[in-house]
Amino acid sequence: MTSGCAAVCAALFLFVSSGCASAQGVTLNSLDGKIDLSGKLLSYDGENYRLRTIYGDLTVDGHRVSCTGAGCPDPENHVADVKISGSASMGAVLLPALLEGFARRHGHDAQRVDVDTTHFTYRLVEDQTGKPVATFSFRMTTADEGFADLLADEADIVLSRRAISPVEQQRARAAGRGDLSDVNRSQVLALDALVPIVLPGNVLRSLSFETLTRIYTGQISTWAALGDADVPLTFHAPQVSSNLGQVLQEKLRGSPDAALSPRAISHPPGPSLAAAVVADPLGFGITGFANLGESVSLNLTGICGRGLNASRLSIKSGDYPFVTPMFIYTPARRLPPVARAFLSYIDGTEAQNVIRRAGFVDQLPEDVAIAAQGVRLANAIEAAGREVPLADVQRMVRRLQGMSRLTATFRFEEGAARLDAQSQASMLQLAQRLRQGRYDGRELLFAGFSDSDGGSGGTAAERARLVRDALIAAAAPADLEKVALELDAFGMALPMACNDRAAGRQINRRGSLGALRIIGTLRFERKVRETFR
Repeated sequence: MTSGCAAVCAALFLFVSSGCASAQGVTLNSLDGKIDLSGKLLSYDGENYRLRTIYGDLTVDGHRVSCTGAGCPDPENHVADVKISGSASMGAVLLPALLEGFARRHGHDAQRVDVDTTHFTYRLVEDQTGKPVATFSFRMTTADEGFADLLADEADIVLSRRAISPVEQQRARAAGRGDLSDVNRSQVLALDALVPIVLPGNVLRSLSFETLTRIYTGQISTWAALGDADVPLTFHAPQVSSNLGQVLQEKLRGSPDAALSPRAISHPPGPSLAAAVVADPLGFGITGFANLGESVSLNLTGICGRGLNASRLSIKSGDYPFVTPMFIYTPARRLPPVARAFLSYIDGTEAQNVIRRAGFVDQLPEDVAIAAQGVRLANAIEAAGREVPLADVQRMVRRLQGMSRLTATFRFEEGAARLDAQSQASMLQLAQRLRQGRYDGRELLFAGFSDSDGGSGGTAAERARLVRDALIAAAAPADLEKVALELDAFGMALPMACNDRAAGRQINRRGSLGALRIIGTLRFERKVRETFR
């Protein structure tokens, strides 16, 4: 290598990480012949070489160099291979549906080849010529395995039904994969939810969080405890090792010894659990919203009796307590062009419609008229009393009269002013709509709410202000002079769940502040005053 190369390399190469890997040796030569760089070729994506060198892992612009050596690819006939690893339940239906939609959008034919029970590939070819465009290789196991593949540089995209853990984040940074909690490294693809189910005709219509926990842990083993006949209760649950099983365990973490009952019948990801419940006269189960099948979902309630049924809108708005976001993670390195195009596609409206048709809940904001908020208003009236004067409820109703609620709800990470992953996704969707002028001539009201521990007014208003300011920053360079952005706070005037346990307080704390976990804000919209028309 020529002298003084270090300074020139700094301009041509991007440092990613260091380490060892098995690959073929090549030499990259700058087109002016002044620089050559040797190392082991890690990958070529059609645009860039990734090379392991004595300087670390470098990404090199393929248009500025020529490659010599037995391991050099053929740029003219290169076919990118995008590696996807992680959640089997996401890989079963959702990702194939999105990939097929992406292929149709770009005039390609998506040809699937099943390799074994955990591996399959999609080969994208041009419709007109049959020329190969790209290969998407799937390894479908669990999020744990997906993150392990990403650390080993064997995955370009990771699918997960849970957020990345702090330990996994730390390992990813140490391995040079970047901050996977960053908005540029992670996104919420779609939403699902854990739903308790029974077969049609069962008299049970609702149950409390405590009752669900007791069933899960085996403390309830007969239907008599649920007000029915004294016969055995058969409990069907997701496999503990599956992403859905891990999420269920996480949701029940607040209960002592919340371990799955050994009497539970475990099911892999997919529709088999709901089908088993429907076929079992003594069956009870908990499964994903997208896989309800012919089963009947139950309301989840608290001691106060207040509760919600899982629906598309209650899941999208975050009102339902067992929402399970579906995440995509990517490492901090340049992905192949076709992978970047696919990630851009899944953010769009067309992909969100594919998600909805696949049975999952999309992320597109929707308007819900205040007149359709019957459960909310009933809860507000029921809760009115010493802590929440009826006058406060009446003020809220007057303020929101004529408005429509947007389904975007914002939550914050525990003990921090940083939005959680699902809220970041909602923020990006709304920011895009502001830039597109979707809300021109309208008022967006950021309304803060709290639980019984969070107080009313001040703290809720502060969180509403933080969300408004974050949206303004994310929407730049939108012309916000055409939109009225206003704030208000209603304390505990609109509860959606009971305050008897953390899960209920989590639902109600839409904007509270303090040492408690911050959950978010609601927003409403209406036609603005004459000055904005």
